[in-house]
Amino acid sequence: MIPHAVLSPLEYWHVLAGFLGAVGVLLAFDLFVIERLAGHEVLGPDGRESAKAARRRLQVSMAWTVICVALAIAAAFALSAFVKHEIAANPVLVEGTRYAKLAIEDVPGTFLLEFLTGYLVEMSLSVDNLFVFLVIFRYFALDHAKQHRVLFWGILGAVVFRAIFIGIGSLLVQFTWVLIVMGIFLIVTGIKLVTGEDKKLEPEKNPLIKMLSSVVRVSPRFDGTHFFTRIDGKRAVTPLFVALIVVETTDLAFAVDSVPAVLAISQEPFIAFGSNICAILGLRAMFFVVAEAMQKFHLLKYGLGFVLVWVGLKMTALPYFFKDPLSNPEGHVPIPLSLGVIIALIGGTMLLSLVMPPKVEAVNNTAGDGASNG
Repeated sequence: MIPHAVLSPLEYWHVLAGFLGAVGVLLAFDLFVIERLAGHEVLGPDGRESAKAARRRLQVSMAWTVICVALAIAAAFALSAFVKHEIAANPVLVEGTRYAKLAIEDVPGTFLLEFLTGYLVEMSLSVDNLFVFLVIFRYFALDHAKQHRVLFWGILGAVVFRAIFIGIGSLLVQFTWVLIVMGIFLIVTGIKLVTGEDKKLEPEKNPLIKMLSSVVRVSPRFDGTHFFTRIDGKRAVTPLFVALIVVETTDLAFAVDSVPAVLAISQEPFIAFGSNICAILGLRAMFFVVAEAMQKFHLLKYGLGFVLVWVGLKMTALPYFFKDPLSNPEGHVPIPLSLGVIIALIGGTMLLSLVMPPKVEAVNNTAGDGASNG
């Protein structure tokens, strides 16, 4: 990874540390400020959250989601400006990298487009993840406070695991056959997403849950928003901790798809890691927006499936169609084209979802599931 990077994480560790520090500040702001602005859950006479409280939380979540998107775009422009400054002072940074064949003035713009493309792909896949998280929360009958706690720690764990996965992946993609294997995997995954049925959530079959149950006592009851409690004076984990384990292991499964997807766009560490982390940073707030609008975008999974197929083709077959002995010997697919295709696929399926509403029977079934579990 390091020898083929324009910005080596070892040489530019202070930039990485600053980025991670900013991520930590934003997570803390989300936990201590945004959550308070969203207000506490207020139950009505029927035992459900009051409409006023739900509306306030949705408004705050939407505002924070927009802010997180704006910050991600700002990060992309900041990285581009930093690259422009660094390679102007030290052009040798580009030598031996995949950007060496570009004109020096075109490198910062390529960084910008790659970051935005990676962010869009990861954000789209994250939205699909949130649908599964919604099912998990319904399964465990978690109220808003419990959902927030699980999401916060789940996202914190995701940041750590994504860093590990991207680091390993960046090392492996130096070998051409690894890229091809990853591409085929993404194509197969995308086809399954388009043609397959939604899998049922079965936490009791999760191997980590089985292992957890064999080594520690699991309480049958919640203890507020605590992950641990005591039963007869002995320490035990609560169902909330079990829900967190399910969310974390589910995110690991998603990372198997998302990390190859972002590495297909760029193997530059700051682009791959930065765009991925920016995409998952605002997931907690976005979850409540998605939960409200999930029925409106019921066709989104097809768009996500086609995006994975497109990215997989970009890693395998498409380079052969774009090869040019002089201008493009390695067959790189133009970043603007890739970004345009992804926007068209995601935007197109979202638009079709609005034009073609889901069947009434499917909506009723989903509502019934939520009522029975929530």
